Amino acid sequence: MYFKEVREMKLGQLFSQKACVFSIEVFPPKKNGGDPAALYPALEEMARLSPDYISVTYGAGGGAAGASTAQIASHLKNELGIEPLAHLTCINSGRREVAQALSNLAAEGVENVLALRGDRVPGAQPPDAYPHASDLVRAIRASGDFYVAGACYPEGHAECASLAEDVEHLKEKADAGVGHLMTQLFFDNARFYRFMNLLRKKGVALPVQAGVMPVVSARQIERTVALSSASLPPEFTKMISRWDGDEASMFDAGVDYAVRQLRDLIEGGVDGVHLYAMNRPQVARLVWEGIRDLLEAPPC
Repeated sequence: MYFKEVREMKLGQLFSQKACVFSIEVFPPKKNGGDPAALYPALEEMARLSPDYISVTYGAGGGAAGASTAQIASHLKNELGIEPLAHLTCINSGRREVAQALSNLAAEGVENVLALRGDRVPGAQPPDAYPHASDLVRAIRASGDFYVAGACYPEGHAECASLAEDVEHLKEKADAGVGHLMTQLFFDNARFYRFMNLLRKKGVALPVQAGVMPVVSARQIERTVALSSASLPPEFTKMISRWDGDEASMFDAGVDYAVRQLRDLIEGGVDGVHLYAMNRPQVARLVWEGIRDLLEAPPC
């Protein structure tokens, strides 16, 4: 099996080279004892799609979560030749833990990091090392030769009073040294375009990748969609109501909705698209096939 050769790649270079960057997100497995190697077959299938990079989430569990992220990122880069973007959270970590996580990534040749605050643990008193993602961005930039990406929320972060306030915080991330932004999942492209307008008016010129998740099962609707707080446009809710109880039709409809959403974004000039494929290579492949012609189109 042939994959790309291992090379150094700061992800920021991609946005000047391609009309639309295409990436996929995976997360460390929770089944099979949480063994990162359990994900390798799925990674090999996704690698065949030649994504520009694959991001690896940083789950709950402190050092164990960071070790899994580093192992998967290393496999992507050193075995499959796919550039990884390793997630790193800070709200529940001290300075020593963050430094160790970065050291582990550097040892594996991983040079791209997504800086995230992370979710608060109810009832826990987090260390006061890096209270905000922008603080983590500055720490990563100062600790080594890393490229740093950041997250953004097209409908505003849940803890912000307004979208305008959230955009102010994104300006802080940009000033701290973020190279590009990646959005939380959303289902209404009109919300994304409004967000981009506000961001550009604020003077944030960073490339922004639009994050899209194909909803292909009722289980996803109950868990992921509810937790994301994303607005559900009428077309989406109609799809859910129509195919409720019909898993096969829901799968097809969910992939189709994501493909149409992504095609609109790409044709609208988005800097990149990021696919939340939930570790399902079949979903990634079907969506990729639906947008492949646009991704391979030459820049205008």
